[in-house]
Amino acid sequence: MRRLGGMLAAGALALGLIGLFDVASAQTPDPRNWRQLDPENTLYIDTVHGRIVVELYPEVAPRHVERIRTLTRANFYDGLIFHRVLDDFMAQTGDPQGTGEGASSLPDLNGEFMFRRGPDMPFIQAAEQNRARLGFYKALPIESQPDAQMQVTADGRVAANALHCQGVVSMARGSELNSANSQFFIMRQPNTSLDKRYSIFGRVVWGQQAVMQLAVGNPPPVPDRMIAVRIAADLPESERAPIFVLRTDGPRFRDLIEDTRRERRADFSVCDVDIPARVPRNPDRERSWWSIIPFIP
Repeated sequence: MRRLGGMLAAGALALGLIGLFDVASAQTPDPRNWRQLDPENTLYIDTVHGRIVVELYPEVAPRHVERIRTLTRANFYDGLIFHRVLDDFMAQTGDPQGTGEGASSLPDLNGEFMFRRGPDMPFIQAAEQNRARLGFYKALPIESQPDAQMQVTADGRVAANALHCQGVVSMARGSELNSANSQFFIMRQPNTSLDKRYSIFGRVVWGQQAVMQLAVGNPPPVPDRMIAVRIAADLPESERAPIFVLRTDGPRFRDLIEDTRRERRADFSVCDVDIPARVPRNPDRERSWWSIIPFIP
C-alpha cells in the first residue's frame, strides 16, 4: 500500500495579523508587498467544504507539477475520494481505486526531494535550527544553504528542500523512492519526518479550512471527494479569483515573522507563519465563490 510513514508532529499555524496589510490604492495592491498568483500554476480543488486553492512550484518539482497538470487536464482527479485522512497529519487522495493501491496509467516519477536554488529564487530566512537555515521561497517553507555559497558552486546555485508544514502539498509514493505517480497529500499539521523523502510540489494558499473539515479515517466511513480539480488558467477569467498573497521577499513580511515569533516565543517555527491571501477591492468585478476571501484593505 502506498503510505507516507513517519511520526505525527505537533504544531499549528499562527493567525495572520490584519494590521500588516496595506496597498498603494484601493484597487491596485502594492507590488512591494503583494504578488498575484499565476493562473497556470494555480490548482483549484473543489470539495463540499469549499474550494482549496493550491499554488504550484514547477521551479521546485518540475516533473511532479507537470504530472499534476496533465492528470488534471485529463479530468483524472474528478470524483476521487480522500481515502486516507489522519487527524494531526495529512489528507491523501489521487487513487482511482480509492484503496491506496491505485495509480494512473502513466509511468512512475523520479523523486524531486531537493532542488537547486539560484538568485532568481529569493530566500527569506525566518529561523535557524542545527545550523540549517529555514525560511521561505514565495509561500513555500524551505530549508536552504546561504546565498553566499552561490559564488563558489559550479552552477551558481545552492541546495534547498521544501518543508512539510501545514498546507504543503506533496506526492505520495510506495516503498521505492521513485514510485510517485498520481496520489498526493495535503498536510493538516507539520511533520518534519517527511522532509527530503517526499516530493513537495505546492502549498494551499486559500482553503486550508476545507482541508481540516475532510472526513477522518483510513479509510473514512463516508469519505469526502474532489468534486472537480482544475488549473485556474483553463477556466474563464470570470470564474477564477484575482488572488494575491503577501510577498515573502517584501518589507511587510519581516514584520509578520517578528510578530509571529513574539506570539509563539520559544515554540516558534517557520510552520507557524501564516502567509495571508487576499483579493483587491474592485466594485466593477462580480465576486462569486471567492466572496469569502477578505479584501486587501
